[in-house]
Amino acid sequence: MQRYDRLKEILRLDPDRDFLAIYRLTATYEFPWDFTRALELALFRTYAVPSIGGLLAETAEFTERPQKRYDDTALLLDAVVEHGFDHDTARTAIRRVNQMHRSYDISDDDMRYVLCTFVVIPARWIDAYGWRPLTHHERRACARYYAELGRHLGIKDVPDTYEEFETTLDAYEEAHFGWDEGGRAVADSTLGLMASWYPAPLAPAVRGASLALLDEPLLKAFRYERPHPAVGRLVRTALRLRGRAVRLLPPRTAPHYARQNPEIKGYPHGYDVGELGTFPVPGASGCPVPHPRRPAGADAQPPA
Repeated sequence: MQRYDRLKEILRLDPDRDFLAIYRLTATYEFPWDFTRALELALFRTYAVPSIGGLLAETAEFTERPQKRYDDTALLLDAVVEHGFDHDTARTAIRRVNQMHRSYDISDDDMRYVLCTFVVIPARWIDAYGWRPLTHHERRACARYYAELGRHLGIKDVPDTYEEFETTLDAYEEAHFGWDEGGRAVADSTLGLMASWYPAPLAPAVRGASLALLDEPLLKAFRYERPHPAVGRLVRTALRLRGRAVRLLPPRTAPHYARQNPEIKGYPHGYDVGELGTFPVPGASGCPVPHPRRPAGADAQPPA
């Protein structure tokens, strides 16, 4: 297989009909590392919306148990990518997300915005640092994938196209980004978590590099001091050089899912998708999308 053969495979598929296959190929074969980093940044951006960051701080999950919350979020989202919307494991993951969300007073607007970050931020990241830019074909498939996920999560008025997702995200951030003590606490905890993945002497550098990737509206919302411009140039140059190096590598021959990431540290012996997340309200309702009944399937996943 040559470097661009999988892209040719992607372009032969229909983004409106085969959006799951395209998204899976793009996220797990072409750009698994980039998608992981971009989705981390996407979630980080949501903390700058006070109604989101404040609520996350009130739950204390992201400040007292950040590694578990990171793991559970990544694994629940990953289950749908890996198995598809109709698989028992994915349905369990979606039901868990719905149970958690419905235990709190979360507006449709905030839910819609979070969904937008999952579409737009990876595309922007890959355009800046990936080994190739995303195609319009892949953007369309990504938008359709998250529109379908939004439907399963019961979110109203979900955008249909990438352009609509992008417009919605930009307008929401402009209107709602702002200071919140809880949002800052969650952001600090997340930066601390990321630094903990590396040897302790590197922690300040990891935090500095992370801050260098934040744009001015994010820095202002969190009241973080703007990093020295030279740090930003160094970090962005390193990421672009990484992308060029990856372009020279042979294509990936097996998918890489989020559960295989070394940052997932809480389940060395495997996990049950149905036990991920929090259980603040036992018996909360599940996915609002009707499904035909299926035989019960095993949701247990092996260790990465």
